[in-house]
Amino acid sequence: MITAKKRIWGWWFFDWASQPYNTLLITFIFAPFVKDLLGSGTAAQTVWGYGVGLAGIVIALASPFLGAIADRSGRRMPFIWVFSVMYFVGAWFLWYAEPGNFHLMAIMIAFAIGMIGMEFATTFTNAILPDLGPREEIGRISGSGWAFGYIGGMITLIIMLLLLQANPTTGKTMLGIDPLFGLDVATREDTRAVGPLTALWYAVFMIPFFLWVKEPRKADALPVRTALRGAWPELRATLRTLPHRRSLFSFLLSSMFYRDALNGIYTFGGLYAAGVLNWSITMIGIFGILGTITGALFAWLGGKADDRWGPKAVIVTTVILLTLVVVGIVFVSRESVFGMAVSPDSSLPDIAFYILGGMIGACGGALQSASRTMMVRQADPEKITEHFGLYALTGKATAFIAPLSIGVVTQISDNQSIGITPIIVLLILGLLLLGWVRTNGDHSPDGQPQS
Repeated sequence: MITAKKRIWGWWFFDWASQPYNTLLITFIFAPFVKDLLGSGTAAQTVWGYGVGLAGIVIALASPFLGAIADRSGRRMPFIWVFSVMYFVGAWFLWYAEPGNFHLMAIMIAFAIGMIGMEFATTFTNAILPDLGPREEIGRISGSGWAFGYIGGMITLIIMLLLLQANPTTGKTMLGIDPLFGLDVATREDTRAVGPLTALWYAVFMIPFFLWVKEPRKADALPVRTALRGAWPELRATLRTLPHRRSLFSFLLSSMFYRDALNGIYTFGGLYAAGVLNWSITMIGIFGILGTITGALFAWLGGKADDRWGPKAVIVTTVILLTLVVVGIVFVSRESVFGMAVSPDSSLPDIAFYILGGMIGACGGALQSASRTMMVRQADPEKITEHFGLYALTGKATAFIAPLSIGVVTQISDNQSIGITPIIVLLILGLLLLGWVRTNGDHSPDGQPQS
């Protein structure tokens, strides 16, 4: 028998299984490795920006349409299976990014396939959240799930650093041993193993999700083909009425900007450290462990704060703090820290960046968890997957702006520090739009949509 508690645990396992794509590939291991592949931090940041941005366009265009199909058909699991296969294949293919013997376009396409699979699967699993508990417990469930995911990401990062990823100079891992499985450091197999590790981790830990998370059959569910035919007219009707739902519309626009900014921080944090501070992948990995620890802790604490004060209070606080943190990052380099000149061998830039990275993890964990519960409060229950599709749309509609603008500004300025300044603008825009967002959305106090 599948109990309510087991169903929640199964849902949490999606965060645990999928988080390594963000932790290992997008941020801390594979993204900095692209600098090694291309030989330049500026070139890597430019290519990464264009690649991630174009994948974001695909996610933005398809997510709400797929959500409308799922709501009409009453089925989410078949979609999650398909997107899980995309995740697995895309991650595994990164093994073939061998320095001096790789096809850049093929690698970036594989990365995009895996990223698209992860994002689409996330849209459909997020839509299950309202079914997991009463409204007053959704914040805790979301926060605990996000914290659980961060821990999963941290464990995979530790596995990489202690058992697989070697120092190129010594050929030893942080444990002082040779990489497991006879991985060849000369051809960077120790680093390229991050792709198969991410894929296998997902495949193994999605088993509890598929075993324990069962979706109820809708009485008015339509066959998938019928749902497909009617999805676009229904989505178009929703989009027409959206501007009249002021709180929902404002939240979607606000989150569009601040989530894009947060994704920009995660996407380029490792590359920034590698290019500006000359950090090794091992140092970036330690930085990542710190960020995942603070992320897990504050996602859990943020879930409790969410239930007590509401998600809007959590979102406003974390967006303000993130804006200040990114401003601080711009003023950290090997030559100076917050305007104070330092010697080339000073450890102060490293310490400052570690502290700022811990704050990013803390804010990011709480912000993402609270945003997920805020979307539940804004959405219509009968259109939950479609509305989470719109959430993914707005999360990705400008998802190309952060990476592409960072790519363009970096290319024009030829300076990585200046290149990340678009993130500050996006955070401020998101903060301003939160002024029109109501915690309970366009609903009456009992949670029902207002006419």
